[in-house]
Parts: sequence; C-alpha cells; structure tokens
Amino acid sequence: MTCSGCSGAVERVLKKAEGVESFNVDLETQLVNVTGTIPYNELLEKIKKTGKEVRCTRLHDRFH
Repeated sequence: MTCSGCSGAVERVLKKAEGVESFNVDLETQLVNVTGTIPYNELLEKIKKTGKEVRCTRLHDRFH
C-alpha cells in the first residue's frame, strides 16, 4: 500500500467482512492490524482480492 487509494481498497473490504471487529490501516508502515473472529485464511483471501501483497507478520490468538 503506497497511497490512500490502496489503503482505501483494503479498508472497504475489511468494513464489509463478517467477523472483523476492528482494524487499523497504517499507510506509513504499510501494515494492517485486524481484530476479530474471521478465520485467518478467509481474511488473507479478502485482502488479496484487492490486488495487494499479503504477508502475516504476527498472528495472535487471544483465546489461547
């Protein structure tokens, strides 16, 4: 994500995604933090559909 258009595409997808409780898109660091119950693979696929590269830097399961 290098511009507001890129981050906007990711934001639109996450706003519609069932199981996403909250998220933060940081354009400067090119990172997105997502909190929710959406399955990991489903989340990655939704973001990939925006045409953006997706890498997981950290996965935290708050229930374990």
